Amino acid sequence: QVQLVESGGGLVQAGGSLSLSCVASGIIFRIARMGWYRQASGKQRELVAVDTYGGSTNYADSVKGRFIISRDNAKNTVDLQMNSLKPEDTAVYLCYAEPRLGYGYYWGQGTQVTVSS
Repeated sequence: QVQLVESGGGLVQAGGSLSLSCVASGIIFRIARMGWYRQASGKQRELVAVDTYGGSTNYADSVKGRFIISRDNAKNTVDLQMNSLKPEDTAVYLCYAEPRLGYGYYWGQGTQVTVSS
């Protein structure tokens, strides 16, 4: 059983920073792609940042230069450092893992990030 467990998040003022972490369990091999999506109230889920092992790292245009994704491939963890946060970054942030590209994916339960103005 694959599980993704997130930690971090919370409430921060605009301009502040938060860090999210996600650990995947139930997978013994290196995960091909991991990253973060977010879903604001009443809006569709959107990509924030994803990292593909041996490939590229992709960021949403809205977070480029402010957010940094990092992975520990040996531990199957992925972190998201969020800087210069804006109220529009407020959302539930969900960890994403695609163990083998094109063969299914998994989601964490989500963690709330709230940025006050």
